[in-house]
Amino acid sequence: MITKLNLATYPFRNRVLPYLLAGLMILVAAISGIYSLSRLNANRRENDAIVAKNQDKQAEITRLKGEGEKVQQLLTPDQKSLLVAAHKLVANKRFGWSRLFADLEAVLPPNVSASRIAVQNIYDDAGRMKAELEVGVLCKDYQGVQVLIDNMNNSGMFRAELRGQDLQKNERITYTEYTFHVIYSPAYGYSTGPTIDVAQNQGGVQ
Repeated sequence: MITKLNLATYPFRNRVLPYLLAGLMILVAAISGIYSLSRLNANRRENDAIVAKNQDKQAEITRLKGEGEKVQQLLTPDQKSLLVAAHKLVANKRFGWSRLFADLEAVLPPNVSASRIAVQNIYDDAGRMKAELEVGVLCKDYQGVQVLIDNMNNSGMFRAELRGQDLQKNERITYTEYTFHVIYSPAYGYSTGPTIDVAQNQGGVQ
């Protein structure tokens, strides 16, 4: 005789496995919580160390500024002028003039030529050398000058402002010399070329 069993009357009664699964989940959660807490504490300690370091640097900067102001107050007018001249000399030595000429040539349209470059100032702006220039260019029409202005201002190295124009004539052609006030900022990551003493450029470059 074959007896048919109704399995519904004999439910699964393994009570150990659910407890094991629950215990495993609790263990995983506890480990995750401990790891997260340790990372949080480590991040907090790192953040506190960075804040303390920044505060120390800021205090040192404030102290150095105070000492610098005291030294400035002790200098005579002649000594202050000498200090400014020394800073400019250092800036001149760090500035790559051959690179300036190459960058300027790269933005000049074919129908525009540089007639002169006069250096007005060289300075260090947050670790980046910059030069304040007066640049003269020769062109037959204003369209070429407008292209030059666009090329300069879109290059990321020049910021040009037109300051004046002077009509020139000779026996063969008529052209105009345009004068610009230019701030030149060499791009980062370029190697500087051989430096040229700024005194050689004060008379203009033909």
